Amino acid sequence: MQVTETLSAGLKREYKVVVNQAELDQELNAKLVDLSKRANIKGFRPGKVPVHHLKRIYGKSAMAEVVQNTIDAKSKALLEEKNLKPAYQSEVKLPEDQAEVQAVMEGKGDLAFSVALEVIPDFEVKDHSGLELTRHVVEVTEDQIAETLKRVASQSKSYSDKDGPAETGDRVTINFVGTVDGTAFDGGTADDVALELGSGQFIPGFEEQLVGAKAGDELTVKVTFPADYGVAELAGKPAEFATKLTKVEAAADAAIDDDFAKKMGFEDLAKLKDTVKERMGGEYAQMTAMKLKRDVLDALDKEYTFELPERLVEAEFRGIWNALTGEMNRTGKTFADEATTEDEAREEYRAIAARRVRLGLVLGTMGEKEGIQVTEQELQNALMNRMRQFPGQEKMVIDYYRKNPTAMMELRGPIFEQKVVDTIVAKAKVADKTVTKEELQAMVQDEEEMASA
Repeated sequence: MQVTETLSAGLKREYKVVVNQAELDQELNAKLVDLSKRANIKGFRPGKVPVHHLKRIYGKSAMAEVVQNTIDAKSKALLEEKNLKPAYQSEVKLPEDQAEVQAVMEGKGDLAFSVALEVIPDFEVKDHSGLELTRHVVEVTEDQIAETLKRVASQSKSYSDKDGPAETGDRVTINFVGTVDGTAFDGGTADDVALELGSGQFIPGFEEQLVGAKAGDELTVKVTFPADYGVAELAGKPAEFATKLTKVEAAADAAIDDDFAKKMGFEDLAKLKDTVKERMGGEYAQMTAMKLKRDVLDALDKEYTFELPERLVEAEFRGIWNALTGEMNRTGKTFADEATTEDEAREEYRAIAARRVRLGLVLGTMGEKEGIQVTEQELQNALMNRMRQFPGQEKMVIDYYRKNPTAMMELRGPIFEQKVVDTIVAKAKVADKTVTKEELQAMVQDEEEMASA
């Protein structure tokens, strides 16, 4: 193998590789000899087919395999010989002259191809043991527990008949016939429909017009379907519903006591409160970790500046941009709606893409230096979590990830990244700061909006 470096500029490298015809012939003959031991061709005894006969029949297809295997092997050897760490899969190109390629396939010429790539930038991993961080924590209070229990109890309401007029929060049972331009439409007629006033279940403006009505009352409810209503024939059109109330019921929240706890599957109210406190604490801890991770990444972003592989940045940018424009097309928004232009947005999101690539390289290099590994059990746990997101399709999810190594790498990435962040936090100077639930939620919401950008 002859290797000539044809480009070395920044992170870009390109090489011309030449493998002589004799080496290709040797590989081809070895392949045909192996094939002769297994070939079963009419007129020849099994395993006794002459190599020259196989070459006439299978020569071109066998040479195609030899060429592909040679390219793969020599490309790998090149990276090892030059001690190169590619930032992505190397790009291999054969000569554009088809006559030259044909000569190789016919065993009459040397194999020449080029290997182009960008290497991972070389940078020094800094000591972050003195990094100062703030861990924002929320204490679970008795008031928060009580508020949660009240919300749960409101979902277990009991109802009793009411003689007076319906109020917001009451449940009414209604019969109705809906019409547009005097004509009834599909799905607009129903009987014995239970509706909690103020729940927002019906078309905007419908429920409000039932407030003050009593059981037995008949009235015409006039509304306009929203412009984005799911049924195109009704979207934006005014409608009338001939409505009769057959029942009005007052709501009462369930009493929060031991009996309520037992209905929820707990021993008593104390056990229910403990569980609520534990779950809320877990939710707050997750938000705390998200905020702390973002602070670590922000600190690293300020610490490291180096040249980035252009193709990695471009690939990351395309992913972000396609998601952005896809969402804009779906919602009908424009760049003007966001008080920006397409050029300004491209510049902003390309900077975000560059940040992501830079931090990915930093975390990857730090994790390698620290010897951080993602265990098989951790990958399986991540796969199980992904399966839970698709109930009833578990087998399809498992098959997809088992057949797609790239998808498994996508599962591995966040786990590896978090373990590196945890290592940084363990060495940093971390001070806890108590904040309110609302303050932490606002911080995390800001982080999520930036992360989704």
